[in-house]
Amino acid sequence: MQESALPAESITDDDAAGQVHALIENVEKVIFGKHEVVKLCVVGLLARGHLLIEDVPGIGKTTLAQSLARSIDCSFHRIQFTSDMLPADILGVSVLDPHTNDFEFRPGPIFASIVLADEINRTPPKTQSALLEAMSEFQVSVDGRTRELPRPFMVLATQNPIEYEGTYTLPEAQLDRFLLRIEIGYPGEDDEIRIMRRHDSVAALQALDPVLSAEEVIALQERVNKVHVEESVARYMRALVEGTREHRGTRLGASPRGALSLFEACQAYAFVDGRDYATPGDVKLMGVPVLSHRLLVKSQGGNRLATALEQSLIIEEILSDLPVPM
Repeated sequence: MQESALPAESITDDDAAGQVHALIENVEKVIFGKHEVVKLCVVGLLARGHLLIEDVPGIGKTTLAQSLARSIDCSFHRIQFTSDMLPADILGVSVLDPHTNDFEFRPGPIFASIVLADEINRTPPKTQSALLEAMSEFQVSVDGRTRELPRPFMVLATQNPIEYEGTYTLPEAQLDRFLLRIEIGYPGEDDEIRIMRRHDSVAALQALDPVLSAEEVIALQERVNKVHVEESVARYMRALVEGTREHRGTRLGASPRGALSLFEACQAYAFVDGRDYATPGDVKLMGVPVLSHRLLVKSQGGNRLATALEQSLIIEEILSDLPVPM
């Protein structure tokens, strides 16, 4: 069932800033020393986007996704992707009710506001593709009928970029549905000691209380749409996207969906930063997480981690060559 949103105008600027701050602070009760990473997760949520968290094992990818989900008072499902998973395991299936002699649809785990797709690259492309309609249109089609997903709706997917055995590369169409690809990275010395002393991370995660309702999240998402993007800043974004298509190191640049994603991510980042307007600085900050995973580079490198680095370097090179609007 779709949540009824509070009118965006009913929330003051101070209220909105307080809600965003409370959400970030709540996640940081579990995720130490990763303020910018947590901030990007909130940007993805408020921009109505989906997140691909790609990093080595043990960094806290799943914990980050779970802590964001627990901070919002709405439905949450975790899907542990495996090689034998079928599309029906995600979308749901119709079964015969012996009492009525009719088929009854039993919804799958995709029918939740926050869906954690854990190790998404461990399932075959056919099953991965079951997420495409849900991620782009916020609905699924099963047995010839279209069913709406709850609002808000967000997919948080995790994958290990350096493990090949038993994994399947995400197709370009799937990657293009993710608003942001982020990496967490290793913690600093003090933060790692805090993690060591905490002992029970599961208890810390379960102790999190929601700080936002589904209606409040939807109202914040509507306010993000009102963030002003000046014409010169929009053209700066467009020049960056065009640069990915013309760069000598790419076989395929960012699509128009990538341009739209950059626009929406910059609006959301400005909003999370407490502004009602986007700046060229937002474009520089959002360029890599929004666009890098959408590129096909000519030299794929020795492994996927090298590819991610090559993709990021191309975005940074294009940004360094672009004149910044004043």
